Amino acid sequence: MILSIESSCDDSSIAITQIESKKLIYHKKISQELQHSVYGGVVPELAARLHVEALPKILEECKEYFPKLKAIAVTNAPGLSVTLMEGVTMAKALSISLGLPLIAVNHLKGHIYSLFIEKEEIFPTTILLVSGGHTQIIEANGLNDMKLVASTLDDSFGESFDKVAKMMNLGYPGGPIVQEKGLKGDENRFDFPVPLRQSPNIEFSYSGLKNAVRMQIEKLENEGNLTEEGICDICASFEKTAVAHIMQKMKKYFKSNRPKNLAIVGGASANIRLRTAIEELCSKNNTKLFLSELKYCSDNAAMIGRVAVEQYKINEFVTVEDIDVQTRLKGF
Repeated sequence: MILSIESSCDDSSIAITQIESKKLIYHKKISQELQHSVYGGVVPELAARLHVEALPKILEECKEYFPKLKAIAVTNAPGLSVTLMEGVTMAKALSISLGLPLIAVNHLKGHIYSLFIEKEEIFPTTILLVSGGHTQIIEANGLNDMKLVASTLDDSFGESFDKVAKMMNLGYPGGPIVQEKGLKGDENRFDFPVPLRQSPNIEFSYSGLKNAVRMQIEKLENEGNLTEEGICDICASFEKTAVAHIMQKMKKYFKSNRPKNLAIVGGASANIRLRTAIEELCSKNNTKLFLSELKYCSDNAAMIGRVAVEQYKINEFVTVEDIDVQTRLKGF
């Protein structure tokens, strides 16, 4: 068995995964959403302190599995440095005290392997990764054969939802709140510009759209018209445009690289409008669509453990002295 730890942002999570069967033996996650919602987003130092409290509590429940463990795995990049360090520190201590090898896991690979929790890998698969920190298209052919083909120039899809929600004091995380408000709104009331509509490049950008939404909110506030109806209409119009941007670039990608398999992963992949649009695109192009279970879309240790199983098989270990944390990664 492998014990895996995830602390890249504001979720404290530990999992136990069986190596041969890939069965998830134990999995627990403690979310910090309530504590950060007061600030409208994640406060890194607060997140780190909460990891210090939560991770040992979860670990206490795992002690019965210690004699059967073969390795310790931990997310070491990308993420918030102060929160990653809490997980890595615990992993180092466990590795030394139990005399077990250490596995450093790329968080983005974790999201990709959320598709394969308790399942076999399916490659090649084109991945649309949409989360609070990333909007990427990845061509994945195997554990260590992944190519980044498109990314965001600034804000990510998930981050833009958080920021729009914060502008209207709706709370955190913004994705579910904006989606819920949008279901009650008029998506055609505000004609927000679709980012990079005229650009031939396959890349993403959300800063311009975010600014257009901010200006509209300020306009309604100045007019005294930022009512519940106005908030719902802004959410619906924004969500429609945010998804339209992704779909425009995905259709462009499909014209030259029609994939046999496509998957959406990451916390923001739970967005219903995006899932529906991708399902339609895949249906028209005879592309098989893979989706993570909703409970594994956001950050979790189960996906980290699933990657670690494959790394364990090829002895992809790291020493306690060499493991480090990285806030950003250039590749896979």
